Amino acid sequence: MSILSAPHVLEYPYRRSLGPVLGAFFTGLRDRRLVGARTPRGRVLVPPQEWDPETGEAVQEIVPVGESGVVTSWAWVFAPRRHHPLERPFAFALIRLDGADTALLHVVDAGEPSRMRSGLRVRARWRAETVGSIRDLECFVPEASA
Repeated sequence: MSILSAPHVLEYPYRRSLGPVLGAFFTGLRDRRLVGARTPRGRVLVPPQEWDPETGEAVQEIVPVGESGVVTSWAWVFAPRRHHPLERPFAFALIRLDGADTALLHVVDAGEPSRMRSGLRVRARWRAETVGSIRDLECFVPEASA
């Protein structure tokens, strides 16, 4: 079996202001809590969005979600670059947290690609100091090693 690779650098440096919905998400990160937003139809979006992507209705109810979840898909990074969140190989993964209906894109520190799979249960690992940034979540790790 051969491994295909296609080197490419893609970066989008920008800043965004926060409203009450995303503000609650980032305040939760600072306080080591994960929250989502419940749509008028009852779906829980993580990360929260100001508007229901299906109906366009405003989303205002903030609800707690779990620190653990399930990997729904993933891609392994064999050679991390300067701006990547970990300096060792890791997976970018979509993680559907317990209590959420959508998946959060984040990092899984699984050690090696053979430990990754869709359906893998993972748990959040927090940084020692939190400031209200997505990087307050250092990564997710397989629950068996958490």
